[in-house]
Amino acid sequence: MKCIVLFASGSGSNVENIVEYFTGHPEISITCVLSNKRDAYVLDRCNKLGVPAFYFNKAGFTDSPLVLQLLKCIEPDLIVLAGFLLKIPSDLVKAFPNRIINIHPALLPKYGGKGMYGKHVHTAVKAQGESESGITIHYVNEQYDEGAIIRQFKVQISEEDTVDQIMTKVQSLEHTHFPGVIEDLLLGR
Repeated sequence: MKCIVLFASGSGSNVENIVEYFTGHPEISITCVLSNKRDAYVLDRCNKLGVPAFYFNKAGFTDSPLVLQLLKCIEPDLIVLAGFLLKIPSDLVKAFPNRIINIHPALLPKYGGKGMYGKHVHTAVKAQGESESGITIHYVNEQYDEGAIIRQFKVQISEEDTVDQIMTKVQSLEHTHFPGVIEDLLLGR
């Protein structure tokens, strides 16, 4: 059985989508969800879904080996960042090379880097008058949003689209494609 650990910082809509996708899967399971925010709604979602979820503070992540030790005990086949906002420490990246992936709400290399997440990305896309946006699923390295691209999916946007409408279109791509890409990676497709 292939094992996934999810990291999330926010509401957890991608986490819920991924958990539902893999519930009952014959070859892949979600081991747990880890969050750096004690009040993140993702923890409530996990409780309702019956998925173990744990909170850690930033110091426990960046200045302590505890999260790394936990992950080494679990031995996940894939670590999936699903709306996780902290930079992954280099010791964790080195311990799990090409086994940590992220989803970014834009077509990298555009609109990536520190501070470019969620609505900030969609606001920048709108301000630049882009005719398309999308998602990028990529490996995580020591830099924000600079790991090798695994897959990208695009959506057309128009001048009339509001930031919220762009966000809705992009989130639809996330929910449609992210679980399948995770599955493909784990099953070598």
